[in-house]
Formats: sequence, C-alpha cells, structure tokens
Amino acid sequence: MVEISPAFTKAQEESKKLTSKPSNDDLLELYALFKVGNGEDFSKAEKPGMFDLKGKYKYQAWEKLVNEGISAETAQERYVKKVDELKEKYGFDANKEPEPVKSS
Repeated sequence: MVEISPAFTKAQEESKKLTSKPSNDDLLELYALFKVGNGEDFSKAEKPGMFDLKGKYKYQAWEKLVNEGISAETAQERYVKKVDELKEKYGFDANKEPEPVKSS
C-alpha cells in the first residue's frame, strides 16, 4: 500500500482549478504521474483497443514512467512540481469549481 502525501492530495485538487486547459502532453504526464503516485499496478491495466487513441496515449505515458522505474513517492513529488508549473503556465483560481470529468 502506497502512502499518499498531503502535498500530493493537495496538488490533485489544485490541478482541477487551473484557469485554462493544459496541453495534451502536460495532461498525459500528469496522468502517468498520478497512476504511478497512487501505486496502481500497471501489469493489471487493460490494454486499450485499436481504435481507442486517447486510451493508447494514456497507456503509453503510464508505461513510459513504469519503465523508468520511479517509485510512487518520486512520482508524487514530480506530480506536485508539475502542478506548480502548470499553475504558473495556465493560471490558477483557488475559488474555481472543478469541472466534471468527462468519460471517454
């Protein structure tokens, strides 16, 4: 079981309060760091179908981080740093209501 740091939890909330949408590359990096940071088991992840391009990119981003061999703790630290970068780059509003997540 992975211990979730308070900074990681806070960064997850803050990532939902950016004032503009990050680039796809930034979103993929956040996704992969989130998955590894939560200690999710990549070996049990279902590989996306041939026509699920969004799913493939997410899977590949996650796989790349797993292959780097980073720990959950390192992924959490990198996630927090990435969210801080995104707040600078895309803007941040602490009072913003998070948008509902769309399923793909």
